[in-house]
Formats: sequence, C-alpha cells, structure tokens
Amino acid sequence: MCGIYCRVGVGSCSGNCSNLYNDANLKHRGPNSSQHLFKCNLPDGYCCYFSGHVLHLRGSLTPQPLQDKKGNVFLWNGEVFGGIEVSSNDNDSEIMFQHLTSCDEDHNILSVFSRVQGPWAFIYFQANNHSLWFGRDFFGRRSLLWEFSQDLTKCLSLSSVAECTPGSDWQEVPSSGVFKCDLYSCAKLKSVALTLYPWTTSPEFILKEEMLEQEQSQILNSFPKLKSVVISESKNLHTPVSPLNTKIPEEDAKLHSSSSKIQITVDNLRMLVTNEHKKNAQAFINVLNKSVQRRVLCLHRESNFVPEDEKKANVAVLFSGGIDSMILAVLADNHIPPEEPIDLLNVSFMQKTPNPTKLKKYMIGTSMLTPNMDIAASRSPFDVPDRITGQSGLKELKALRPLRTWNFVEINVTLEELKEMRNVSISHLVQPLGTVLDDSIGCAVWFASRGRGLLNINEKMTPYISTAKVVLTGIGADEQLAGYSRHRVRFDNLGYKGLLEELAMELNRISSRNLGRDDRVIGDHGKEASPRYKEITDQKVNWWEADI
Repeated sequence: MCGIYCRVGVGSCSGNCSNLYNDANLKHRGPNSSQHLFKCNLPDGYCCYFSGHVLHLRGSLTPQPLQDKKGNVFLWNGEVFGGIEVSSNDNDSEIMFQHLTSCDEDHNILSVFSRVQGPWAFIYFQANNHSLWFGRDFFGRRSLLWEFSQDLTKCLSLSSVAECTPGSDWQEVPSSGVFKCDLYSCAKLKSVALTLYPWTTSPEFILKEEMLEQEQSQILNSFPKLKSVVISESKNLHTPVSPLNTKIPEEDAKLHSSSSKIQITVDNLRMLVTNEHKKNAQAFINVLNKSVQRRVLCLHRESNFVPEDEKKANVAVLFSGGIDSMILAVLADNHIPPEEPIDLLNVSFMQKTPNPTKLKKYMIGTSMLTPNMDIAASRSPFDVPDRITGQSGLKELKALRPLRTWNFVEINVTLEELKEMRNVSISHLVQPLGTVLDDSIGCAVWFASRGRGLLNINEKMTPYISTAKVVLTGIGADEQLAGYSRHRVRFDNLGYKGLLEELAMELNRISSRNLGRDDRVIGDHGKEASPRYKEITDQKVNWWEADI
C-alpha cells in the first residue's frame, strides 16, 4: 500500500506545490519512505509535482517517485502477483517502471497493464511526448482520486486520498480504462484534455460491453465544460476477466423448479449435492488457497533468529466468525510459518441498550448459551452479535488448528471515540462516497484494521496493538457468492438465469462501489488490505466467472 500524488499546473507555474493539505494522509499510507519531485517545463508551459509515500512489503525498500535519466517519472500503488515476472527479491515498482520506460508506442504501455495480475493504481510521466498516464485496475482495487480546477496552477490533481474540504470536488477516477493527459496541449489550450483507453472484452461478453459503454457515457457527461475527454478506439487494453459462464446445467435447472416448492434445509441440501458440485467446491478452495498463499508470503518478515515467544504477527484477519473470515483464517494458517501468530481483529461498537432477544438468537448454536442464563444481566455493552460469533469461531479455530497462536483482539469502540474519529479521519477517508452504508462500513473497517484492542493473556485482558502489515478481509464475498437476501429473491423469482444476471451486475459495478473506499480506510493505518474477496487474484475471479 502506498500513497501517490500528482499535481499539474499550466501557465505561470508556482514553485510552492509542496504545500499539500493532504500530505499527512498520504504519509499514513506509506510510513516507510516519503519523497517529492518537482518538474517544471517552462518552455512548454507546464509543471508537475509528484509525491510518493511507500509501505515496504516485499523486495528492497524503493523510495518513490522513481525517475530515470530521460526524465520519466513513475508512482505505483499496487502488487504484481502474476502476468509480469517479479522475483521474491525484486521490487514490483522498479520492474513496472522498467517495462514502461522500454515502451515507445501507446499500445505497448497498454499491453503492460493488460498483463498485470493484481491490484494497482499508477501515475506515469512519459517525458519524451509530454504525456501523463494514470489509472486503476479493472476492479478499482486501489484508490485514485482526481480533481479539476479552473485555477491553472492546479488544473489537474491526482491522489490516493484527499480531504474533501468545502469547495473541493474530489472524485474517484473511473476504472473504465487507462487515461492519458497531453500536457503540451493542456499548456497551449489552458485546459485539461484527456484520452481514455477503455478496457476491451471478448465479443461474447455482451453484458460487460454494455456496462462499459454506459460508464463511458457517464464519464463524458460528468466532465466540466472546460474539460475534454476523448474515448480512444484502441483495443489494446484487455480485461483480465473471462466471459461470464451463463450455461445452466440441465440437472440444476430441474433442481430449481422442484426446490422452489420446498423449504431448503441443511439436511436435504446435503442430499442434493452431487459429485460434480463437490468437485467444483474443491477447485474453488484450491484457487482461493493459492491466492491467500501469494499474499501472506509476499512480504518482508523478521529474522529467523527472533525467539519464538517474541514473534509478532505479520498477518491479521478482519474476524467476525462468519464463514468468509473463518475460511481466510484457516487458509492463512496453511502457509504462514507455524511459529508466527495470526491476529484475529474483532470490532464491537458499544450498545446503548441491551437487546437480549437479538443476542440470544446469535448465541444459539455457538455453545455459549447455558441453561437459565440471564443474558441481559451477564451481557457486556460490547457483546454484539459479531463478538459472540467471533468468540465461537475462535474456539473452532483452536480445535481445528491447535498448534497456531490465535490472537483474538477485542476492539471495543465507545460512542465517544466513534464520534471523535469519524470527524477527525474516517469521514474524509470514506469520501467522495457518502451514503449511510459507506459511513457504517468505513467506521467498522477503520477501527478493526487499526488493530488496537484487548488480548486475553493468561486470563487477563491486556492492551494490545497488532503489528500486522497485511490484513485479510472477506469484504465482497456476499456480492460475488450470492450471500444477500436479494440474491435468494432473484433466484426464487427468476431461477438461475435471474441469479446470474444479478451476480454479473454485482461484478460489473464493483469498481465504483466500495473497493476504493476500503483501500483508503485500511491504508490509513499503513496496512495492506489483501485479499478482500473482491480483491482476490484475477485468476480466481476468472474461475468464478467461467466455472461457477
């Protein structure tokens, strides 16, 4: 996770570009290195200010921005897990920069980003033709915001995160493709002119093409009149996603017609599962397991000479005890060195009044409900449903993987602290998204990923701060694996065809929903959000789309 920033000015450039109001927020994302670079091209009438802040996870620490002898400049906030070869000792930002500086034509640059497997956002200044390239990956898994201004000293600004103060107009850079800004033309016209190279898909993926066209149309309509954007007809930026498999097996179609008339339970569902279903389920686990392996091993670890009892957690799981976080925890245990603890971050917001009926509902089946138990009397103001299921999940993990040290971190948030941190930090990180749901999820993810809570050590609750740089989270599992009630309703009304359409819509709008928001929120603690279910490797998404 890194913080990247660029400001473009035309005309009489001011050298005071280093006075960035969001510099502190960028440093939160990249605590290991901060550098700035100012390039002023007075003969051609433009100047650029670059700022890079690095979170060191793999290879050698490489400060950003990177610059070569030709004057090219590169800022990278991403992870390369495939498509382009990066050895365990290499730094992916350097490898990407090498590939880009070897490109002479636009289609070569687009080809580089077509091959990258993993989340990314970037800014690249190509000196020889005065071009500023920038964009986000197909799913929008890394945050990148833009703001246009009539003030020519900052006519275009790009940033991983920004404070949305009164009068500002930061928006998320659409993940519709890769953008190029011709700085020479901007200087001459005194206005920002952009070219969008859109993602291209295979012909049979009709629904996605239609969605892309709609999004591109929205981009054009949303631009201020003083800006211009041209959508290139280039077909050189290829999506990493295979077409959605819309073929419905005959036996499944028959199953829907009969099962819609009966109540599905765990017992009769077992009877309906075929060997083919079991085969597909195992294939899914294998691909997910490989994705988790990449993320938990591709990071810098302490020396092996550190005593075992002093080993600190490098990986944490946002842990509610639900099936998504349980699976991620077990798969992480498969690959993390056995002597290394894993932090389970469980957040709870103080409740104003008890709700024994709701609490009892969640305690049934968790082995935590005893006969004649006075729930209201024994309840802590932090015993919310996710705390109860989290504690139950911890018991199960200890039974399944007893050799692992599982640090169940109870993160208790008072109403006063929630109000304070929402005003100080969280509201700025969530923006430019602004719904009630964005605020709610943003608060939960921010406090959980901060990792500051209580840990039960020798039967004593002790203050604890997680040292993990990588945070595994199941955010996005419901959207991609049909976990919401609306998916069930769609299935009941329109069968598999309707459900497939709903899931296709979920995937198509992922980039404009919560991924950039979550990246800003978790990155504020100098941590890497990896993997969200929406942020699993591109191969896994391909597997979902092609085989489920």
